[in-house]
Amino acid sequence: MDLRTALAFALPIGVGIAALGSGIGLGKAVAAAMEATGRQPEASGKILITMAVGCAFIEALTIYALVVVFMFSGKLQ
Repeated sequence: MDLRTALAFALPIGVGIAALGSGIGLGKAVAAAMEATGRQPEASGKILITMAVGCAFIEALTIYALVVVFMFSGKLQ
């Protein structure tokens, strides 16, 4: 198996794993924020801001994975 074939198989699998991990992480973050808001409704503003920052970092990691895939997909041609 040459490098191009290995990249052709690995790149979609890598993006899929990154998206799956991101989805799980976002689900846990939102679930924890909703539970915390249910326990202390008066702190919902602080909880929302913290959750949004955390979700942005999680999404940034997924976007980095997508950028790396686009960079390596240029090597396939």
